[in-house]
Amino acid sequence: MGLFNRIKTLWYTLFAGSYPWPAQDISLPGGRELHLVGSIHMGTRDMSPLPARLLKKVRQADALIVEADVSLNDSPFRDLPACPPLDERLSEAQMAELEKRAQELGISLSALTTQPLWQIAMVLQASQAQQLGLRADYGIDFQLLRAARREQVNIIELEGTDDQITLLRELPDGGLALLEDSLNHWHTNARLLQLMVSWWLEHPPTNSGLAALPSTFSESLFDVLMHQRNRRWCERLRELPPGRYVVAVGALHLYGSDNLVEMLK
Repeated sequence: MGLFNRIKTLWYTLFAGSYPWPAQDISLPGGRELHLVGSIHMGTRDMSPLPARLLKKVRQADALIVEADVSLNDSPFRDLPACPPLDERLSEAQMAELEKRAQELGISLSALTTQPLWQIAMVLQASQAQQLGLRADYGIDFQLLRAARREQVNIIELEGTDDQITLLRELPDGGLALLEDSLNHWHTNARLLQLMVSWWLEHPPTNSGLAALPSTFSESLFDVLMHQRNRRWCERLRELPPGRYVVAVGALHLYGSDNLVEMLK
């Protein structure tokens, strides 16, 4: 990055990046101005409507960029092949822990028994979020997508749901590590959700607060679900034509190790 662009990036970081929501501004060479928003895919009623200042950025943007367009009606889990029963894929200890969490959430294991392990993990995580009062239609990316359509702003997907499902289907052992992490870090996941909600309702994260972010992924999963995706997104964003863009990705992609912001800089 040249000296001029380094100065522009520093200016945005120090002055233009002070927002009451988790976000950072990045200026890339070639006239690409990015407003990176730390999204939460499920939110609370208090997180709607979005701040007027953020909606203005969407209105003035050349495009809204999201991981995937979650406002579409198509189910991402359609046409998945059935798997062997759970008791053939999990140990007794794993089954006991899964039964415990499913009972807490009011989920019938019989409805999950032939689903892929990664899908069961996703169901558990979404149900846990709902139990904490979060809903998909209050998610930040969902609200941004609705605003973009209302203002007729172009929408760009970094991945799309099909690519996300492909990534999950390619996890080793049918996604066993993702299910194990979901169960082993159950209470940590809940605290992390509440922390990210506070970033929107109270104040964005600070450097001191980020140092205490809990880890809920094993090293191998972090590499696949966070680091490698950040790398791909960074390449996509650097290939954009000149313009102003609002970019909404999961909040944890913007903070911590190997985050998207540092890669872009």
